[in-house]
Amino acid sequence: MSAGATLYTVDASIYVFRGWFTLPDSLTDSAGNPINAVIGFVDFLTQLCNDHRPLHLVCAFDESLTSSWRNDLYPEYKANRESAPEELKFQFRLCRELVAASGLREFASPLLEADDIIATLARNARAQGFRNVVVSADKDLTQVLRDDDEWWDYAKNTRLSVTGVEKKFGVKPEQIGDLLALAGDKVDNIPGVPGIGMKTAARLLVKWGDIPNLLHNVERVAEMQMRGAKRVGDLLAEHSDSLHVTRQITATRHDPELPVQMSELARRKPDSSALGDVFERLSFGTPRRERWLRALAARA
Repeated sequence: MSAGATLYTVDASIYVFRGWFTLPDSLTDSAGNPINAVIGFVDFLTQLCNDHRPLHLVCAFDESLTSSWRNDLYPEYKANRESAPEELKFQFRLCRELVAASGLREFASPLLEADDIIATLARNARAQGFRNVVVSADKDLTQVLRDDDEWWDYAKNTRLSVTGVEKKFGVKPEQIGDLLALAGDKVDNIPGVPGIGMKTAARLLVKWGDIPNLLHNVERVAEMQMRGAKRVGDLLAEHSDSLHVTRQITATRHDPELPVQMSELARRKPDSSALGDVFERLSFGTPRRERWLRALAARA
């Protein structure tokens, strides 16, 4: 399939955070504000565009740790994470401005997370014959893969296809949400069922398919040929109410407001005035500006 029939969706916040944590905060603009996160993010996107020349590329940003629909369902969701400091929020805004001025599409929402945005765009793209390359280090997003889609941890250069997801996690991509609901996810502060780990959860899903069917057959779990089967069945029965909630949290939600036509996600000509303004505020020197502009000009 040609490069023009591929949609790259970037889980952008991960790469902003990576710049924030790995580059020194001595990297500043003319006003003395740290821009290490912006530089890390821009360098990542520059390399991605230079090496792969995507015609359709979208950056999805997380806007808040506390205002998504998941927090309404489960207030403890991501409560283990500290809010971003103002210096980092400032850099997030600059990253979004730079992306938009560069002719690339970017999306964020106070109610929906980047996962929901990426899942929606992937579904829309697939309906129009596009394959998806999800650029992220978040295993949750493997659940959006179908057919010849690909999940790509860019920093580690680890790629997973649908088959690769099954080999790594023991379940199909569409079962990843059920897997995380059963086993829990410490990163997002999702408790799961105490005493059930990833391997046991995978065995349950291979047998029963999904959580609703598993709970419907919970009395039969004790008959499974695995160690502690009766105990596992008792645990599932005990935590069935919380499982209904966590399964909703680990799923993705569709956003009908996002673009459906892939032509709306194609890379556009940069807004020279807006881009120049962002460059000035970031105090980007000529070499970095030229590298970024060359990357924007590189197309398959």
